Amino acid sequence: MRWIVDGMNVIGSRPDGWWRDRHRAMATLVANLDRWAIAEGEQVTVVFERPPAPAIEATAVTVASAPAAAPNSADDEIVRLVRADAHPGQIRVATSDRALSERVSDAGATVFPAERFRALIDPA
Repeated sequence: MRWIVDGMNVIGSRPDGWWRDRHRAMATLVANLDRWAIAEGEQVTVVFERPPAPAIEATAVTVASAPAAAPNSADDEIVRLVRADAHPGQIRVATSDRALSERVSDAGATVFPAERFRALIDPA
């Protein structure tokens, strides 16, 4: 199973003050994903609307972003990744965005709710 994570949607699934420091929230998500991916042997790509600045490094996780930041650009990039994959049925997309959920389901991927995914990788 391959995972594609709607980064800001998963971050926003828990009201923990993430909005005060978006970069720190992004770095924390990537670190949690990295630990989880290594421990579980999962292949994970996290997608943000724009590249994190400064860049966020990871060992096992691919940190991706939309080609140009705009409304729904991360969603468009996630759909592009699903459609470009030879086996979209082997992809789970972590998001609670209804429109994105419909788009990736139509492309053959399955959807895993953001809040449940966040609890999986970062138990409260």
